Amino acid sequence: MSETRETLEQQLNDFDAAKRGAALDALLAMAEAGDIVLPDQNRDFNMHCHTFFSFNGYGYSPTYIAWKARCEGLYAMGLVDFDVLDGVDEFLAACRKTGIKSCAGLETRVYIAEFSTREINSPGEPGISYHMGTGFPSGTEQGSALVGRLRGIAQNRTRNMVERVNAFLEPVKVDFDTDLAAYVPQNNATERHVCMAYVAKGEAVFPDVEQRAAFWAGKLGQTPEAIKEIMADGPAFQGLIRSKTMKRGGVGYVKPEGTDFPRLQEVNDFSRAAGAIPTMTWLDGTSDGEQAIEELMDLMVASGVAAANIIPDRNWNIKDPETRERKVKAFHAFAALCRARDLPVIVGTEMNAFGQKFVDTFSAPEMAPLHEQFLEGTHIFHAHTLLQGHAGMGYLSDWAGKHLANPKAKNAFFAKAGEWLPADGGAGLAAITPDDTPDGVLARLG
Repeated sequence: MSETRETLEQQLNDFDAAKRGAALDALLAMAEAGDIVLPDQNRDFNMHCHTFFSFNGYGYSPTYIAWKARCEGLYAMGLVDFDVLDGVDEFLAACRKTGIKSCAGLETRVYIAEFSTREINSPGEPGISYHMGTGFPSGTEQGSALVGRLRGIAQNRTRNMVERVNAFLEPVKVDFDTDLAAYVPQNNATERHVCMAYVAKGEAVFPDVEQRAAFWAGKLGQTPEAIKEIMADGPAFQGLIRSKTMKRGGVGYVKPEGTDFPRLQEVNDFSRAAGAIPTMTWLDGTSDGEQAIEELMDLMVASGVAAANIIPDRNWNIKDPETRERKVKAFHAFAALCRARDLPVIVGTEMNAFGQKFVDTFSAPEMAPLHEQFLEGTHIFHAHTLLQGHAGMGYLSDWAGKHLANPKAKNAFFAKAGEWLPADGGAGLAAITPDDTPDGVLARLG
């Protein structure tokens, strides 16, 4: 008996990569046979999606994200996982099979000595900035020394935090090596995974809901009645555990120092050597560091940054009118600065917490004027990924430096190429060689 669409879609999130791949092939065969009707594709996209290789609020794998995007008629998707490249090849392959334009990256935190006394985009951590390499043509660098160090730093930080929280939550204790294996492949557990494990362990230790509520109330500084109410909302309960035990003021929190993070230049050099584009990230313009945005951008560009990333929803989808107005103004000003400096911009919703949207609301008045700028960035990164992987002809390649005089010229070429290149590159890509000029490349694609 053949498996149902629902069963196959569940298998897309299995920790077994072979099962994920087989399920996608079966679903695509069903679509080819007409048993699944896929919608026409629109012009919406999400170029910043975390997967279960770091943390996805819904437990989505790289393959599932590509399939869901096609089922919702989206145009393009981008993977960005914390400190690992484990999902890059799977994601790019799944997007090409499903007809979704794509790129893939890595996000980490870096130390910037010049901003050591100013917060940038990591709240409460002066000198620390979330930072990305975007447009990796493959995940072959996942075994590199830097990625290995990033993974090790993250795991050691989480392991040490678990030890401190375990002592506080006794008898609700999590075993880092066994309990967390159920929540994340490749042993890359994050704080959010740990919170899920603590919720499950609490249920095992205290099967009686009244006893469990009394336990958590005492540990988290709440009344039993309030705890029982919040326990009914799993993500909110996990968030409470995280805020009370793992963030500033919690027993598990240890303020990181600059030595706990790689340097900006180190990550940029690695990204470029691996064929990706060093990418700065924007939070919301409220920190001391982001209020000195011209200074920060000068430093970033000088270090090799050639693109920017924004999570728009946190910049406009805000209830308080005054806060909303202030953040929207800063959001649009940053987008304008990127245009003035010829920095391509990619955007997305992250999905590293339950409740975050699968795709941005580009029709919102705050978003609509920027849609074309963000679509251009999507095209640039899609073309870069394919051309870099095919013949080393990406955005920062020697080929681009030889034929395209400045970032404005690069943006114009890669935006057009990305618009014309299909998800899998097509026959036109196969015919391109480094001997081609930019006009020659476009002629092969046109």
